Amino acid sequence: MDFFGLFKRQPKSGAIAKNRLQLVLIQDRMNTTPELLEMLKSDILKVLANYVEIDEDSLDIDINGSEGPALVANIPIKSWKTR
Repeated sequence: MDFFGLFKRQPKSGAIAKNRLQLVLIQDRMNTTPELLEMLKSDILKVLANYVEIDEDSLDIDINGSEGPALVANIPIKSWKTR
């Protein structure tokens, strides 16, 4: 359990609902499905795993954008892999 996580502010339900609605609208405009987005995320992580060790608990990959779809990723790196 993360002790400091107890003190973080939780996002308000309105903000969560707004983000979900934006994702649904973007998916609709792009003619894609949630399954396709999950496959995209999985493929990105597979490629990155060849080079770095990723903190998957803090991972955040999303598609959003007010001017058009944009892939936004926050991928915490634990360490670089040496070859």
